[in-house]
Amino acid sequence: MKLVFLAAFAALLFLPAKTLCQRDYFTPEEIEIIRDAQQIDQRVNVLTHVIDRRFAALNIDVHAPAFKEKKGDEWGPAPTGSRLDLFVDIKRILQKAIDDIDNLSERPNSIVVEEARDKKNQGEKSKGFAELFPAAVRSLAASAQRYGPALKIELDKTKDPLEKGAILDSLEMCDEIMASVNKLNSTAAPAEPKKTKN
Repeated sequence: MKLVFLAAFAALLFLPAKTLCQRDYFTPEEIEIIRDAQQIDQRVNVLTHVIDRRFAALNIDVHAPAFKEKKGDEWGPAPTGSRLDLFVDIKRILQKAIDDIDNLSERPNSIVVEEARDKKNQGEKSKGFAELFPAAVRSLAASAQRYGPALKIELDKTKDPLEKGAILDSLEMCDEIMASVNKLNSTAAPAEPKKTKN
């Protein structure tokens, strides 16, 4: 009896370890590119491109902006995995983009601002939080607007409850993102009235 109890306990110990093991939702090459994209607007653009790559791997058209990837370039091979894997990747990467924006909104002084690298723009004043943060939010919202319709179509098509869950979570995040850009637009400072000549 004691032996049976120990065997059952050992099985319980090892079961969660296997179920908790999660695949990395970024490729090694994507991790390097994300690490290099420290400025929030660049980071969001990289993350949305990473999501676009998952949709492309699923053969789902989300009207992604043109982005040339050459074979063997810095982005590495296209992401792979089951439909569920790729939908879970999309959900997690959307959440990362939201978290990066939320973290910055809580600590605006932590914003990373890159100096102009090319000679043409040297001497220009670097953009700060007031310019970069809204640009990042609007960029993410534009992508969420592209993702929403495709995700709704896939939600109706899938019979897999796990896929449905990942898609629903992503749709909910897209709605949150759209709401945040509407809030951002409503709190934007009004434009200064133009002076008219008499």
